[in-house]
Amino acid sequence: MSEQVLPRRARCVIIGGGVVGCSVAYHLTKLGWTDVVLLERKQLTCGTTWHAAGLIGQLRSSANMTRLAKYSADLYRGLEEETGMATGMRTVGSISVALTQERKEELFRNASMASGFGVPVEELSPAEVKARYPHLNIDGVTAGVWLPTDGQGDPANIALALARGARNRGALIAEGVKVTGVKVEGRRARLVSWQRGDERGEIEVEHVVNCAGMWARDVGRMAGVNVPLHACEHFYIVTEPIRGLEPLPVLRVPDECAYYKEDAGKLLLGAFEPNAKPWGMNGIPEDFCFDQLPEDFDHFEPILERAVHRLPMLSDAGIHTFFNGPESFTPDDAYNLGLSLEVDNFWVAAGFNSIGIQSAGGAGMALAEWMDSGEKPFDLGDVDVARNQPFQGNRHYLFERAKEVLGLLYADHFPYRQKATARGIRRTPFHARLDALGAVFGEAGGWERANWFARPGQERAYRYSWGRQNWFDNAAEEHRAMREGVGFYDMSSFGKIRVEGRDAEAFLNRICGADMAVPVGRIVYTQFLNARGGVEADVTVTRLSETAYLVVTPAVTRPADQAWMRRHMGDFNVVLTDVTAAEGVLAVMGPRARELMQRVSPNDFSNDGHPFGWAREIEIGMGMARAHRMSYVGELGWEIFVSTDMAAHVFDTLWQAGAELGLKPCGLHAMDSCRIEKGFRHFGHDITCEDHVLEAGLGFAVALDKPDFIGREALLRKKETGLSRRLVQFLLRDPQALVYHNEPILRDGRIVGHLTTGAYGHHLGGAVGLGYVPCPHESAADVLASRYEIEIAGRRVEATASLKPLYDPTGARMRM
Repeated sequence: MSEQVLPRRARCVIIGGGVVGCSVAYHLTKLGWTDVVLLERKQLTCGTTWHAAGLIGQLRSSANMTRLAKYSADLYRGLEEETGMATGMRTVGSISVALTQERKEELFRNASMASGFGVPVEELSPAEVKARYPHLNIDGVTAGVWLPTDGQGDPANIALALARGARNRGALIAEGVKVTGVKVEGRRARLVSWQRGDERGEIEVEHVVNCAGMWARDVGRMAGVNVPLHACEHFYIVTEPIRGLEPLPVLRVPDECAYYKEDAGKLLLGAFEPNAKPWGMNGIPEDFCFDQLPEDFDHFEPILERAVHRLPMLSDAGIHTFFNGPESFTPDDAYNLGLSLEVDNFWVAAGFNSIGIQSAGGAGMALAEWMDSGEKPFDLGDVDVARNQPFQGNRHYLFERAKEVLGLLYADHFPYRQKATARGIRRTPFHARLDALGAVFGEAGGWERANWFARPGQERAYRYSWGRQNWFDNAAEEHRAMREGVGFYDMSSFGKIRVEGRDAEAFLNRICGADMAVPVGRIVYTQFLNARGGVEADVTVTRLSETAYLVVTPAVTRPADQAWMRRHMGDFNVVLTDVTAAEGVLAVMGPRARELMQRVSPNDFSNDGHPFGWAREIEIGMGMARAHRMSYVGELGWEIFVSTDMAAHVFDTLWQAGAELGLKPCGLHAMDSCRIEKGFRHFGHDITCEDHVLEAGLGFAVALDKPDFIGREALLRKKETGLSRRLVQFLLRDPQALVYHNEPILRDGRIVGHLTTGAYGHHLGGAVGLGYVPCPHESAADVLASRYEIEIAGRRVEATASLKPLYDPTGARMRM
């Protein structure tokens, strides 16, 4: 067969012919894109798709990720009829079993979550587990869960069926074509260079999609795009045929790091071991194609020993295949999907952390819709490639983190669990001071952040559980300090973007919902909105001068927020500068905050001298700083911005002066507890790009009388049609119950939604959560007239619902 002639131009070039690349091509052509070219360096599926286990589970960690996984399963069931190619898709169900009480709690919480997400699920006793999987030794089994609609399929055939579907609608899929470069001009990819044998060429493009799997980091580098991932060795064995072995559900025993799949009378045993083996640190061999890595039986042997105990039939089964193949993993175990931060027409779908088959269908659909419409079809924050920090492309960092993240797939998914590897990279200017005071650090976006403070002699480490963890009482004391006295916490990691230029005001008025035509020194709480009225960013904006503003964002979203701003600059004469590391920030909060500030500064901190919502340049100790009178905890307080060179001096000055006032160092767990009592929203959970700003209860932060800003038309329409749902605050009436997020909300006995965030409210004396309640054509009174419960691991707990903050509903304490 003659080689295909590659075009000189294409609307889209997809790089990589695994299941994900084939899915993107399939879904783009389904939307009517005919000018689609997929380039595969060797053969379709030859990287990691061909050796995937093919497990297709539907329950994921959030509603939208579950939605995508369910879509994948439904798609694969219909592919054979559409394309004539069998996918091997079988709905066999899956069982996950627990060997500890903690894992039982996790599985039952997941079962409750599944109910809230519309996934069929059943809790199982050990005897019921045995009845569904008779070969299982249930010694030590505490419980299980059954998901009847889970399945398994043939990974390679799924990919090839998707490719055939794309070809049938006009896509060109070329094997044996290596991409050698991506030429970028300005902020757009213009040309994709390729090589096929001795033949070379270029394709002029409108869009590029990086679906290169474990090569995706290097392909991204061709265009100056950061795609953090690293390959790891992944092991499984396949037995010889076992006489009389009947079809079985997929079985997962996460406490033994193992999964089992029956296929054609054989058993496949795979593992996600706690200490993984990264691979390819020096690059992947050029000729890698349908290859496997050297066996390492010593590494796999502990898994096999436990498996023989768990499934005694394995002791008599011969091993047909011992397989070791590479798969790519990301620093946070979530795949990379979406529009790159660096190039405005370069897209990414890669790094699927061993769930590529179950994710590919939904990921391809979501990315294609995003590319087609120019907007995310729904919130993809869990996997958006824009969440990654620039430093995370560092190969040494990825190598160290990859050792841990593979095993985390089957580790206990405890709330507040912190990564243990690749730590200490980004430190605030207060880090050493906080460490000396007993800080126990967590990590977000690479930043080391003080989450809680240990008492003298107390172990400075997390002891994880689903109940009250070892820092619960510490956070309660820190919480009380900010509610009753004075405390401080380090918020230096929050992103800081300086917006400067003659058009700064006009530009910010275009992208912000609130009015930016304010006096110098004014602080404005606002959101960046999309055309649907959804929240793209949740920020404060401080006017520093006639031509300069400071935008403060959450720590992890700074790159994404800055990219959003850059993409909407148009002809505005402005310059955007990331100044996050230039200033340290201490938040001094509590009823005695004014007294402390007056001890360290000659400036006026009275309500008249420094009102709420204003920033002032101040003297502090022998240095200078800028004091922002704001609060994310609902108390009187100031956020002290100080240049990094004077940060240690300012810290020492405050600490010494606060000794007589009982000044207490506080961590971000206490901050979160205070903010949820106050009903303050958490971006990425309570408010996302698909949450309408009015339904989120943030209408007060929008200036509808402004003539032109992104999302204005959507807000006007919503005011006409009315709210279809409301964000409600819940206080659980059982003071021992704990919520984190995703727990189902029941209204008059029926599941209507799930909590978007949850934490313990130490002042209110119970767990507090936020979540959306559907309420089309209902008044606020109608919403609150109902009876509410929150389901936790199958148990329903009564809750008080409120549309106003349960703590200080008028906000008087921040303004006192």
